[in-house]
Amino acid sequence: MSYAAAIEGLYALAGELHAAPGQPRRKFELSEMRVLAEALGHPERSFPSLLVAGTNGKGSTSSTLASILCSAGYRVGLYTSPHLSRVNERVQIFDGRDGKDGGQPISDDLFASLYFRIDDCARSLVATGKLGAHPSFFEAMTALAFLAFAEARVDIAVLEVGMGGRLDATNIVEPLISVITDISLDHTEWLGTTITAIAHEKAGILRQDGVLVTLPQHPEANQAIGEVAVAQNVRGVSAAEYVPVRDQVDLRGVYPLHVLGERIEIASPLLGVHQQRNVALAIAAAAELRNNHGYNIAAAQIAEGIRSTRWPGRLETFTFDSGPAVLLDVAHNPAGAWALRSALSHLDPAPKSMTAVFGCLGDKAIAEIAQILFPLFDKVILTEVNSPRAASLAAMRAAAESTGVSTEAAENPEEALQRARALTGPDGLVVVTGSVYLVGALREILVQPDAGTAHEGT
Repeated sequence: MSYAAAIEGLYALAGELHAAPGQPRRKFELSEMRVLAEALGHPERSFPSLLVAGTNGKGSTSSTLASILCSAGYRVGLYTSPHLSRVNERVQIFDGRDGKDGGQPISDDLFASLYFRIDDCARSLVATGKLGAHPSFFEAMTALAFLAFAEARVDIAVLEVGMGGRLDATNIVEPLISVITDISLDHTEWLGTTITAIAHEKAGILRQDGVLVTLPQHPEANQAIGEVAVAQNVRGVSAAEYVPVRDQVDLRGVYPLHVLGERIEIASPLLGVHQQRNVALAIAAAAELRNNHGYNIAAAQIAEGIRSTRWPGRLETFTFDSGPAVLLDVAHNPAGAWALRSALSHLDPAPKSMTAVFGCLGDKAIAEIAQILFPLFDKVILTEVNSPRAASLAAMRAAAESTGVSTEAAENPEEALQRARALTGPDGLVVVTGSVYLVGALREILVQPDAGTAHEGT
């Protein structure tokens, strides 16, 4: 069967966060994921893994850690979500054994082969009553990642939790280390309406007598995570020693750190002060793997892995021979919006004008994100993203009204980008934000050869 047929089949599966009109929403049940994994031969047991949960920064942390492990000579599987352009991006192999730099998404042929293997298995399980329903999109994707990593015989896999933690499909593994990044309000309909409730869900990736790598953060999150960790006799590892002192960070975002008894220079291509916390978590996890799990990782390899990290769509800038630069950032919740606002406020030199292209999902805190970001811009171009969960133009206009910022509507993201560039002077900046779906769609256009001489900031 073809790759196109595999993609069509995958997208036809029920989504966890969206249901067709008149259809009940899917329940999260790890038992069903375990049944599927067992029928597939438990591929998730053929490699050691780490789980990374949190609200913001988990993808950046995961990609940085995978890059570090690759630089240390290991073959690494990286599973992340969502994707920017192609679904294959969610499943990458970093082959440090061959000295390769960076991860590669699995091939279309392998993707199709694994998908139909899962689909056939799932249909059999449903037919025999072992599964009550066909696996969801995310369950199928997670199983596909497990199979890909097993076939590649990875030395270790870094698994980004999709949502929450306790009931996430990735949580059927037994991780060497559980990493929890910063927690804030998001997916409140599913995870709870308080930081405490959400933190308890994220802490579901902890294991009895396991290891937790994290950083001090919101007091409610600290307390909730701490309660679960104490109850399970989890050993906590703080990444605080790897967060730089602000006056040691130069204008390029480079700073010195003492890691594994050596002084190294940290030069992450991931921009923004918030990324320093994500890098710290990755360093702490790598040090824990070296010190207590037998992985041969040197300080210089940690520095090299950080320098080699690629995680597009996060404060990523494209410049052109003419016209304004375009900055992409997937700020899809209030915490992400604050991080983007901080980064924009520290641009040097400051752009003479700024226009935003904004589109998001309907279940996001649209009004709050608008209050945080829209006042920074001369104009905001609103557009609907390509998702059944997309926020309508009317909902986004309503959120924008209270900010007092002028808005326009565009029929699609490409038209929105064209309009924003036309409105913004050559010394200005166009910022595309609000949703991974929006950033992914426009990034695909910006990376084309005929888009101009673009420079990727990350």
